[in-house]
Amino acid sequence: MIEPHAPAPPGAPPPWAGPARLPVRQRTGRFLVLACVFVCAACGLVYELELVALASYLIGDSVTQASVVLSVMVFAMGVGSLAAKRLRWHAAAAFGALEALLALVGGCSAMALYAVFAWTGDWGGPWASGPRWLLVAFSLAIGLLIGAEVPLLMELIQRIRRQDAGGAVADLFAADYVGALVGGLAFPFLLLPQLGQLTGAMLTGAVNAVVGAALVLGLFRRDLSRRARRLLLGANLAVLGVLATATVLVDDFEQAAREAVYGDDVRVVLQTGVREIALTGGTDGRPLDLYVDGRLRVGGRAGDRYHEALVHPAMDGPHARVLVLGGGDGLAAREVLRYSGVRRVDLVALDPAVVDLARRDPALSRLNGHVYGDARVHVTVTDAFRSLRTGPPVPSYDVVIADLPDPGSTASTKLYSQEFYGLVRRVLTPGGRLVVHAGPVSSRPRAFWTVEATLRAAGLHTTPYRLTARVPGSPVGPDRTARAASRTPDDWGFVLASPGARPPLLLGDGTPGSRLSPRLNSHLTEGDLRAAERAAEATRVRGLTASTLVHPRY
Repeated sequence: MIEPHAPAPPGAPPPWAGPARLPVRQRTGRFLVLACVFVCAACGLVYELELVALASYLIGDSVTQASVVLSVMVFAMGVGSLAAKRLRWHAAAAFGALEALLALVGGCSAMALYAVFAWTGDWGGPWASGPRWLLVAFSLAIGLLIGAEVPLLMELIQRIRRQDAGGAVADLFAADYVGALVGGLAFPFLLLPQLGQLTGAMLTGAVNAVVGAALVLGLFRRDLSRRARRLLLGANLAVLGVLATATVLVDDFEQAAREAVYGDDVRVVLQTGVREIALTGGTDGRPLDLYVDGRLRVGGRAGDRYHEALVHPAMDGPHARVLVLGGGDGLAAREVLRYSGVRRVDLVALDPAVVDLARRDPALSRLNGHVYGDARVHVTVTDAFRSLRTGPPVPSYDVVIADLPDPGSTASTKLYSQEFYGLVRRVLTPGGRLVVHAGPVSSRPRAFWTVEATLRAAGLHTTPYRLTARVPGSPVGPDRTARAASRTPDDWGFVLASPGARPPLLLGDGTPGSRLSPRLNSHLTEGDLRAAERAAEATRVRGLTASTLVHPRY
């Protein structure tokens, strides 16, 4: 790929005939080129971060998606730089065309990814990984175009005033790196919260197109023929027209895409920072579902059974003080408060918007039994890991309930680490119990048994169990997308643990028999729990190593 050639002798003439005929002084011209480098670098980094953020939201596992996007893009940048060597003799025209194409591809990439996820996410078969392949394709295309910018901009700088290569590279990279810094800070603090992913990407594309066209048509227009100038102007106007039209239609597009993802019963959609919260149903007898970042957290059709299986085995024994980690929807706390011996429930939730929704939304607050109006419930909005680390390290809780997203989500991996369970053990009384939602067993047995191995590594004795939802077509539980729910067995994996002896799977004295929703037509019994323990043991994966903060294994 790299062409061997002899170095040019000292004083050799450049490949072009002479200095560019500029409408401004050379010093001003160099400043304008470097300013263009600055803007292009900022736009390029926004495209990268936008792909990473959207892929993490749509596909999950932010570490994997970031690694794929960045590695593919850096590789493509190298290929693009080599390919641009053949365009150096027409640097101005090539750069103008390249920026128009980059603006179109980068500006529309977010909308295209979201559309594929929304309308083809349930196709299955060979297209099951369609969004991932499209992510790689966009990373490759954008990387090729960004990589081709550098040699072309180097030629344009040299067209203005010939200087040593080292000095030109230093100037260009300085502007490039500063622009990348600005783009990297603008994305999370300005574009994402103010405009959202789709509009932010399209605005970035528009800026990219305007700056590229202005540099070529304003500063290097004499390097282009009249026909080339017209073609370049027309191409950029067409790109701006596409981006402007998409921006006008973005609200209608988002609404249609949400209905494709969540169904046509979307009732509430909130955007909090980089998280999207959606409520569907909950009125006229329709089941209520709560989604966070496109993943189901509360499924009205099977949520009762899930929360009963999570909470009631842990309540067998003393339960005066209970700590709920996660569960901002209030449903785990609802089950805890069914026990008369509970004196205090501390609930640690990460997102205040979910807690506020659980307080104020009539359907969701009715579902959780209005627990946030109970004087025994005390809410802290913070990260569960930070809360345990900064809290007093004294045994103070009889029961700890970890109602957290699946361990497969990168954001929650630290909440399934040996260090985290060590912090939980510090606040448990000697006979206390911890129960952990450990994700679906049938589809991710290694992750489930890694959770169990990690709990044992933290010095806890464990009793794993697995329960099926028994509701046809119902979602699997927290952190499952609606699309995946239709193709995945309905099961939940839990691990009950204690610092003392291995805890038995019992329901506890005084558990009210009326706790179950009549929709389910079933009761959680100790026989169910014994069967759930056997079902989990039948899937055991041996020889797994504990997951830690510095070596996550999910």
